[in-house]
Amino acid sequence: MTDYVTSADGTRIGYEREGSGPPVVLVAGAMQQRAGDAATRELAHQLAGHGFDVVHYDRRGRGDSPADPPITLANTIDDLRALTDLITEGADDRVALFGNSSGGAIALAAAAQGLPISKLVLFEVPLDRELGTEGADFLAGLREHIDARDGDATISYFMRDMPPEWLAAAKASPEWPALTRLGPSLEADAESLAWTQSAPRRELWADVDQPTLALVGSGSPDLMGAAADSIVANLVHAERRDIEASDHRWDPHALALVIAGFLVG
Repeated sequence: MTDYVTSADGTRIGYEREGSGPPVVLVAGAMQQRAGDAATRELAHQLAGHGFDVVHYDRRGRGDSPADPPITLANTIDDLRALTDLITEGADDRVALFGNSSGGAIALAAAAQGLPISKLVLFEVPLDRELGTEGADFLAGLREHIDARDGDATISYFMRDMPPEWLAAAKASPEWPALTRLGPSLEADAESLAWTQSAPRRELWADVDQPTLALVGSGSPDLMGAAADSIVANLVHAERRDIEASDHRWDPHALALVIAGFLVG
C-alpha cells in the first residue's frame, strides 16, 4: 500500500514501508520507479525479512510522487529529509541509506547536508574524474533537453554514454513511454554527479563520517571500480567490496545479505 509524506515545498512523496527494526531507505537510480522496479521491491522484501524497517519510495517526478520541473538535487534532498524525519520521529535512531547508481551520489549529498544517516551502502556510483567538468557539461545539456519538453530526446541524451544496446532495449520495451515521462527527474541525478566534481572530494565530503560500503560488481567496467576507490580514498570510514553482479545490475537476494551484514556489523 502506498503512503505519503509531504516535502518542504508541499510535494507529496509516495512510499511503501515493510518490516521492523533499524530503518533503511532505498534511494533509486536514474531509471527506477516503484511500478516497474521488481528487483528493488524484492530487495526491500528481503531486507525486511532480515530484520529492517525498509522504505521504498518514488523519487520526485516519478510514479506516485508527481511534480513539475525543475526537479533539483535540493528538492530531492528535501524529500529524503521528509522521509527520515517521518521515520525517526520521536526516536534517537538514524536512517541507513542504500543508493543505487546515481542514487548513491544523491545519498552522499544527503549525508553531506547533515541528514540523520547512520550508514551508507552505495552500489556503483558512476563518478567521473575528480574536479573534471564532464558532469557540469552533461547537466547543462540535459537541462536543455528537459526545457524542450522532449521526453524521448531527454532519455536518449541521458543514456548516450551507456552501451548502445541498453538504449535499444529500452526503446523496444513497453516501459519506454513511462521512462520518457520521468525525464525531468533525471536533472537531480545529473546534478548530484556534477556536484561530486565541484570541489576536491575530501573537502566536499568532509562531514560524511558515516561507515560507508562502496559495492562494485565483479563483471562491471573498470570505471566503476575506479569510482569506488575514489569514494574509499576520500571518506574517513569507507570500504570497497566486490560482489557478483554485472551490467550495472544486482541480484536482490544476494545484495540483501551484503547490506544486512554491513548494517548489523
